[in-house]
Amino acid sequence: MNDVYAHTPRENEQEWHRLDDHLLSVAEMAQSFAAPFHGGRVAYLCGLLHDLGKFHPFFQEYLQKQANGEMCRSIPHAIWGAAFMYQLYWGKIRDPHAWKWFSLPIAGHHAGLHSPDYLSITLKEKLEKQRSHFLEILKQAEWFLKKFVFPRIQSAEKIPLFSETEREMWIRLVFSALVDADYLDTERHFQPELSPLRRPTVSITDLWNMFAADQEQVTSHADDTAVNRMRREVYEECVRAAAKQQGVYRLTVPTGGGKTRSSLAFALKHAVEHGLDRVIVAIPYTSIIEQTADVYRGIFGNDAVLEHHSQIEVDDEKEKEDERLIQHRLSAENWDAPLIVTTTVQLFDSLFSNRPSKVRKLHNLSRSVIILDEVQALPAELLKPTLDALAMLVRHCQTTVVLSSATQPSFEESRFLDVFSQIEVKEILPLPIVNRHFQQMQRVDYEIWKSPVSLPQLVRFIREQKQLLVVFNTRKEAKECVELLQEDDGVFHLSTLLCSAHRRRILEEVRERLKKNQPVRLISTQVVEAGVDLDFPIVMRQMGPLDRIVQAAGRCNREGKMDKGKVIIFETEDMPSPRGSYRTAMETARFLLAQRHPNDLHNPNIFREYFRRLFASVDVDSKNIQKDREMLDYPLVAEKYRLIDQDTASVIVPYEEASEYLRMWESSPSRYSFRRLQPYMVQLYRFEAEKKEKDGWLREVADNVYEWLGDYDERIGIKEEVYDPFSLIG
Repeated sequence: MNDVYAHTPRENEQEWHRLDDHLLSVAEMAQSFAAPFHGGRVAYLCGLLHDLGKFHPFFQEYLQKQANGEMCRSIPHAIWGAAFMYQLYWGKIRDPHAWKWFSLPIAGHHAGLHSPDYLSITLKEKLEKQRSHFLEILKQAEWFLKKFVFPRIQSAEKIPLFSETEREMWIRLVFSALVDADYLDTERHFQPELSPLRRPTVSITDLWNMFAADQEQVTSHADDTAVNRMRREVYEECVRAAAKQQGVYRLTVPTGGGKTRSSLAFALKHAVEHGLDRVIVAIPYTSIIEQTADVYRGIFGNDAVLEHHSQIEVDDEKEKEDERLIQHRLSAENWDAPLIVTTTVQLFDSLFSNRPSKVRKLHNLSRSVIILDEVQALPAELLKPTLDALAMLVRHCQTTVVLSSATQPSFEESRFLDVFSQIEVKEILPLPIVNRHFQQMQRVDYEIWKSPVSLPQLVRFIREQKQLLVVFNTRKEAKECVELLQEDDGVFHLSTLLCSAHRRRILEEVRERLKKNQPVRLISTQVVEAGVDLDFPIVMRQMGPLDRIVQAAGRCNREGKMDKGKVIIFETEDMPSPRGSYRTAMETARFLLAQRHPNDLHNPNIFREYFRRLFASVDVDSKNIQKDREMLDYPLVAEKYRLIDQDTASVIVPYEEASEYLRMWESSPSRYSFRRLQPYMVQLYRFEAEKKEKDGWLREVADNVYEWLGDYDERIGIKEEVYDPFSLIG
């Protein structure tokens, strides 16, 4: 037998990557990744067969030309392992659909998961028109198939029994295990120096011990105030509840009640109690990610915390063995750290994606605790598929989910969310304690302005206040307000047109001014709303969803140092009319506030009524995604399921060290060099980025990643007018 290879030697090296070594290594890794959700046998077989097409002499010639630097046409290889299983299984066993469990992941491991109808047609065509090519692969691979594949076929036929949508997610998780194993073994060949860096430097037990010691320090130095006593009680209840069985938990804590630390305490202790691998904290706003990740790094150090809210997506659709494409592909994250801080967009868009670089991380959701911070921010029109996917993880993947918020939606009470109705949602804090905390934490008085105001009128009021936070629904109105105030001292601005490093610096300066009682007027979008640690005497919130109003109020008299702060709910004369579920949520809030006294917002029960009305008014599967999932139509599901309804692009702005880090990443692409760029990125609609590139404002540095060539203002951020992908997100 002649030597057969999977990959060329890495640069300036002589050692080729043997194909049999690669296939066996990928199979073993994929099996271990898929074991927690009972997909190990299928994943192992997928690993053995994913590069079956590379046995063909044509592909071996192609690799040789690549190694010699010769121009050559690519030779598709991913389809042939899928064709092998399709031919083997089609109509020959009791379940006529079983070929999909193998062929979909194998065929998609570079280009992405297809739909069964498309793949079936493609495989039939390949087997008919390129029969001789297929038979040559089988001839060359005969020894490998007999020794490793056929002995595994029978045991792999035992597919777990799931519902239709659970099976759709199960195949995606097997695909994730295959893709990650393939990436890791390829990385071990091309970049062996990176493999040791992937090993966690600390365990979950280490993290819990560090956290408990840090909490002791925090508690011992805290003043004996009502707020701190409440925070201590929340923490102790979370630690006590951590020993309970895995499942879905709800943590309801008033804003400023220490929810961020206490939810992590529950998650770490729960992971230790149940021998789990990691904690994943998913947050709706990048501003909270930055703050939360900084807090965690202060406790655990940089190496233990992965902050992930942006990535390059490079999928090798043409199946080229070009080393630069491979390096870009390997820089995608696989969430192999013990503590991950990410966005809900990154989590859920990946959970319903069909793209390898996005799906790669998903198998690591098993044996994890997922904290959904500010869970009420999940889009109502996507709740049915979202909760169904979470239920699958809880039932079959040894995953615990924590629903964390001051404004809790009761998903299981809605007759429109039957996918969650059979899941027991356990309260971490007993309800009498929750109600007592909300009564104790009435730190503000709410005031509703009866008539809309013009922007100039609003600016005059702002100028009369020494310290004030104003939160708008859109970046456009916030920017217009800032421009009217630009000559004033102590005016600051926050939106997602500023990169996170810039926002972090502004927040530091705002906090310093608040502490010194200096003038500070912060004009912001919702980026400041939830979890950001600010303490203003007055907060103004533009009319919006009820939960958003209360989240903004959490930035007012946060530490309880005043008798009462003031929260003003206002509308502007030319206030943009939002679309979709945001408008429905705003109208629902407006209706409830007209029926109630403004200070009823201190009663947590108002949110049960609010969300019950909202879920009854919104189609919780407005795009009919569940039906597409039942049909295993992965491309269509990925297209439909978007927390942000349009594609966005990452734009690197010229702030601080961004240009230096960009050059480093371009010269040596890796996930480590890419991470350093993340604090210097903003998001634009993809179509807008493409237009700006044509106009000379942007330079594409990778697929969906650009460098901003225009002005970057110290107050506004990106100066050139752009469309607003986060117009109602911040």
